[in-house]
Amino acid sequence: MRTSASRVIPPVLGLLLTGASWASDGRQVYLARCVGCHGGDARGTGKAPGLAANPHLAGLSAEQLRGVIQRGSPATGMPSFDLPSSDMDALVTYVLTLNPSTRPPAKTALEGKRISWGKPQPGDWLTYNGKLSANRYSELRQIDTANVSALKLKWIFPVPSFGLEVTPLASDGVMYTTGPNQVYAIDASTGELLWKYARPQTKGLDGDASLGTNRGVAIREDKVFFVTDNAHLLALDRATGRLVWETPMAENEHDTKQHYGGTLAPLVVNDTVIVGVAGADEGIRGFIACFFADSGKLKWRHWTVPHKGEPGFETWTAGEPEMGGGSSWLTGSYDAEANTLYWPTGNPFPDDEDHSRPGDNLYSDCILALDPNTGALKWHYQFTPHDVRDRDATEPPVLVDAVFHGKPRKLLLHADRNGFFYVLDRTNGELLLAKPFLRRVDWATGIGPDGRPWVKDPEGCPDDAANWSSTAYSPATGLYYFLALEECDGSPLSYPDQPGQRYLRALNIQTGDIAWDVPQPGPAKAKTWSGVLATAGGLIFYGKPLGGFDAVDERTGKTLWHFPTNVRMKASPMTFLLDGKQYVAVVAGPNLLCFGL
Repeated sequence: MRTSASRVIPPVLGLLLTGASWASDGRQVYLARCVGCHGGDARGTGKAPGLAANPHLAGLSAEQLRGVIQRGSPATGMPSFDLPSSDMDALVTYVLTLNPSTRPPAKTALEGKRISWGKPQPGDWLTYNGKLSANRYSELRQIDTANVSALKLKWIFPVPSFGLEVTPLASDGVMYTTGPNQVYAIDASTGELLWKYARPQTKGLDGDASLGTNRGVAIREDKVFFVTDNAHLLALDRATGRLVWETPMAENEHDTKQHYGGTLAPLVVNDTVIVGVAGADEGIRGFIACFFADSGKLKWRHWTVPHKGEPGFETWTAGEPEMGGGSSWLTGSYDAEANTLYWPTGNPFPDDEDHSRPGDNLYSDCILALDPNTGALKWHYQFTPHDVRDRDATEPPVLVDAVFHGKPRKLLLHADRNGFFYVLDRTNGELLLAKPFLRRVDWATGIGPDGRPWVKDPEGCPDDAANWSSTAYSPATGLYYFLALEECDGSPLSYPDQPGQRYLRALNIQTGDIAWDVPQPGPAKAKTWSGVLATAGGLIFYGKPLGGFDAVDERTGKTLWHFPTNVRMKASPMTFLLDGKQYVAVVAGPNLLCFGL
């Protein structure tokens, strides 16, 4: 269906010229509009996927399929179609008849199955970052440095959207993954579809939300939680995928001045679901919100841009910041012992023009430590006061307990987009270490004892030293792993010797020194970011930004295994245990790939 809505495909030109009656015949509508890309037998061509025996289409209702045809899919090159209602009805009916054997039954494979919801099994991957601490370190060790070279692709699950950024969850033998306004439950052993929930993408959105970007779901007991592109929180029945409840996340979703969107994977804390909103690049008053898991009712809302009279308002010296930015579009972390939630926030708005917003612009570019029962602020740390280069701080706040400089500490680790690596005491926000992790940082000469940067030139480089993709810390090595970009090109202080180079980088958290790094091929201008996974098998798995899925030795960075994906990598890997066997999975382009020994 990638042809223009007004274009006539040659194979049926004779029918049209002779006036044959085909408007009510779905097959003829298909031949007129779709055959050039999807093939005469509807099994697909090099231009577009097949429509016959397609489990993704089988999971759609007639109304949902109609929305797909009318809306098109710009991300995949499929145009929108404005057809007469009789033609549209006929085409929808025809496409649905192509999928009788793949259409899910009234009861899915999970429905009626007695599953111990809420009782995690060893080796499950239960949150976006694997753990509430946001540390993508897995204790699984079956796949290790000695046998990783034997890792093989076990199955592929395609999703009709390119450039996915999701990390799937795995629990009780089921994987949960997402696409644009779509949730899939998959048999983790075979890759077969168990159920699908989908709705059309929302028109008129801006930024990442308009692209359908979504990073995953959360699960709790019998429910799966999902954020839509227009910032609605949904609860789905875990056994069937049916909608249980839906609630708008915004206080007033009809306020057209606020460009709210949804991109993150929710975080379940006790009996609540915590979410945030995208949209700071277009203008929003950002917030983090907490909803009751059973009902969807709001428990609390914490604004990341304060109103007059609220703490932090004094840092907006030009007046009321009605759309000051401060997105909360990446999943935070949680310390159960301290009962504290840690959430990263994005840039102020406008991100590249600061005349309308003098001051530090709290609580943009921050880590917020919140009481999960009330949303009250315990402490905050702002990485880049008065940001003018879109240095949002949405990189994961990783929580670890470690001996730091000879003393047991509860730490928060964070490699920021501004080029500095930070170690904070997460009990009170005290800065313990701040050091550049790039070889050239020009916007600031350092970070003072009070935690504030010594700004040299706010327009200096870098502005994209690290990004939203996942990071990990290994207690076995004491190293922190992430992808970094050495680049000053594009800033007012541009350097010929800094055209841009990405690295998989390992830092010693005691000093901030680089222990090792692995240069990544390809131009930095391809703004794709992938994440990392560390395992007790001594391995670091990561996606190569311009194509490839690799495993390296956590101590040396030596590459031990490579799988050529041949697509840009924009997602973070995960690992899980099923029937006593360890698997590793990652999304590459439009496909979820699962590997095992």
